[in-house]
Amino acid sequence: MASDSAFIDYLIDQLQWLGPVTGRRMFGGYGVFLEGLMFGVVFGNTLYLKVDKDSQADFEALGLPPFTYPRGNKEIALSYYQTPDEALDDTDMLVTWANRAYAAAIRCAAEKSKKPARRV
Repeated sequence: MASDSAFIDYLIDQLQWLGPVTGRRMFGGYGVFLEGLMFGVVFGNTLYLKVDKDSQADFEALGLPPFTYPRGNKEIALSYYQTPDEALDDTDMLVTWANRAYAAAIRCAAEKSKKPARRV
């Protein structure tokens, strides 16, 4: 676990160029937040960034996989894709990718607020 903690500390430090980024333990990994919006998740020392219809193709074009987890006999893919490896060693590149993920998180939050509440 110490390596997970060191990786999280490194990421949070590098991502401060975006703003007051924080990490929070959740579901066996870490959520990465800015201004209350989760724009990244970390599982197994891998950073996955939020995607939406405007940004998903950029991740797929680089062959980057989505974050998946097993549910029953199926793999569930979330709207978070692996960060390019080279971005983890280049703060400017990391901030660029993270900024795009944060923009996707903002767009997704705006879409959710437009949808009418479901009736139960």
